[in-house]
Amino acid sequence: MRIGAHYLGNGTCEFVVWAPFLKSVAVKLISPDERLLPMKKDEKGYWKACVEDVYPGACYFYQLGEKTDRPDPASYFQPAGVHQYSQVVEFDSFKWKDSKWKGIELSQLIIYELHVGTFTPQGTFDAILPRLNSLKELGVNAIELMPVAQFPGERNWGYDGAYLFAVQNLYGGPEGLMRLVNECHKHGISVILDVVYNHLGPEGNYLAEYGPYFTDKYHTPWGKAINFDDAYSDEVRSFFLQNALFWFENYHIDALRLDAIHGIYDMGAKHILEELKEKTAELSVQKKKTYYLIAESNLNDTKITRIKETGGYGIDSQWCDDLHHSLHTLLTGEITGYYCDFGETKHLVKSLGEGFAYSGEYSPFRKRRHGNSSKNCPPSQFVVFSQNHDQIGNRMLGERLSTLVSFEALKLAAGVILLSPYIPLLFMGEEYGEEAPFLYFVSHSDVPLIEAVRRGRKHEFHDFQWQGEPPDPQDSETFLTSKLNWGKKRQGHHKVLLDFYKHLIHLRKTIPAFANQDKNKLSVYGLEDEKVVFLQRGEGVDNSFTVFNFSDSEVSVKLPLQENHWKKLVDSSDEMWDGPGSLLTEKTGQFNQITLRKHSFITFIKE
Repeated sequence: MRIGAHYLGNGTCEFVVWAPFLKSVAVKLISPDERLLPMKKDEKGYWKACVEDVYPGACYFYQLGEKTDRPDPASYFQPAGVHQYSQVVEFDSFKWKDSKWKGIELSQLIIYELHVGTFTPQGTFDAILPRLNSLKELGVNAIELMPVAQFPGERNWGYDGAYLFAVQNLYGGPEGLMRLVNECHKHGISVILDVVYNHLGPEGNYLAEYGPYFTDKYHTPWGKAINFDDAYSDEVRSFFLQNALFWFENYHIDALRLDAIHGIYDMGAKHILEELKEKTAELSVQKKKTYYLIAESNLNDTKITRIKETGGYGIDSQWCDDLHHSLHTLLTGEITGYYCDFGETKHLVKSLGEGFAYSGEYSPFRKRRHGNSSKNCPPSQFVVFSQNHDQIGNRMLGERLSTLVSFEALKLAAGVILLSPYIPLLFMGEEYGEEAPFLYFVSHSDVPLIEAVRRGRKHEFHDFQWQGEPPDPQDSETFLTSKLNWGKKRQGHHKVLLDFYKHLIHLRKTIPAFANQDKNKLSVYGLEDEKVVFLQRGEGVDNSFTVFNFSDSEVSVKLPLQENHWKKLVDSSDEMWDGPGSLLTEKTGQFNQITLRKHSFITFIKE
């Protein structure tokens, strides 16, 4: 049953909502005129009413049990926030101009993650549009939007969404998102949307008043677990499956990033993620365009991306935290919290070569073995990054890498991510070394909830042994401090770093050795004492060799490049990149031994 308020044209709207235990449900229209219209219930618990003289823009509640007015749980727009009326939306009236757009193949993605509210001073979808040319010039071909489902108040990361079908009103609502996607496709940029299917936000979430959407069988750190496998779960599953397809069909979204799927609990014979992949694949065939699913997971489990025939869910790709943690600990020396599992070059070597650094080994942080082998997974099944919203925003002070390490180390981090065989993701502002923090911020109206959020944030930082008081998530200044300072990208080191990112992305796109997705043509090894990692990609004439130095001092190493002539492609310590100057002397094109500056890398290709 298709849920929500569907405008059928000619002033007719069909309202459908699932509420299996209620004795009565009615549509309560409040504008442009007031009417109360009873709904009829079917055998599965769906209430339905087909109402005339209702047009797009009409506002309504559902009246539950003849006394309680609540917004539509499948509302397409909440113009006055999470506690107020829902609004009828007509999707067919938007003039799309992307009929020839077929998306970008998964392995070719270069993703740019952004938060709509802090990406620009205005914090809207429309304010992003003038920035698309800059993103195109940078070389990224996909933007990933942090969740835009309606959340409470004026500011939020988006993971407290209470209406999963409704586009955040302060960002520009449904038309604002459609305009953004339309323009992105015009610029050759795919759009990935972050969606949350493991919980709903605590404020404005009235789902439990409609039916058994939640279960006490499982618990999540963020709220009640969704009922994907208990009694009445068929219709709950349908709600979330419809939501995923809704973004593809109505907003032309190219891929969904599934938040924290380790918080999605389903012990049924067919996991909800497997079913979601099936529905997505069916839609891809129907629309003759491939839609992708990318999971965030801390399970280190290849079952997520393995195809159905081998017992997997078939999700197209997943975030790889292990590579981030391996890289971060080598650059910063931090070994508290979950970073205690990392800190040696062997972790980065394994992650660069396979994906997961932990594939069944004992994890000191978890006090148990963790993960399974990803050696046979193609590189397109992993998204890698040196920074993202979680790894920055879940620090007590929200520090970006640019405030934790040197300029040379920032270039080193960029080299690892952009020259790796995996799908790279940049976090907004990373490309020019933005120094503003990205902090956790909310705008709740319930005082006990505000205090609970404050306590919860402090508790999260316990394992990391950070000292002091975290910024108040409820304070508007915490949000304003997190906005990007775009003017910096034209200044000093910031401009050089931006040019460096552009150069690496250009090389990734144009050098055949970097386009090779075959792990059999990938070799990674390291020198633990010297803190050096070697990465070789490709074969024959299409061959590259990169040396990464994570040491705090200069290092001399022997290279296995005697047989053929090689050409230096990049040296991050070159003066042209505001470095201290390269120590590499090129005589015959045959490199036996080289010396690298501290926190630098050199890439060679065959001549």
